[in-house]
Amino acid sequence: MTLNLLQKGKSATITTINAEKELKNRFNSFGVVKGATVHVEQYTLAKQTMEIRINKTRMALRVSEAEKVEIS
Repeated sequence: MTLNLLQKGKSATITTINAEKELKNRFNSFGVVKGATVHVEQYTLAKQTMEIRINKTRMALRVSEAEKVEIS
């Protein structure tokens, strides 16, 4: 399953990141790495972006970016 399909208020563990180098580096800088636990805080009304939390870090992702993150 990919991160964009995770429901608001749910958590999962990142298993794989299938992104190009630039986006992968951005993810790494925020702690979006294999093995990290990610929690979905909220989606925008149009469901085009989402807010996630990893540890104490919150960040916004486009749904197209979240599709590249596989979770379990």
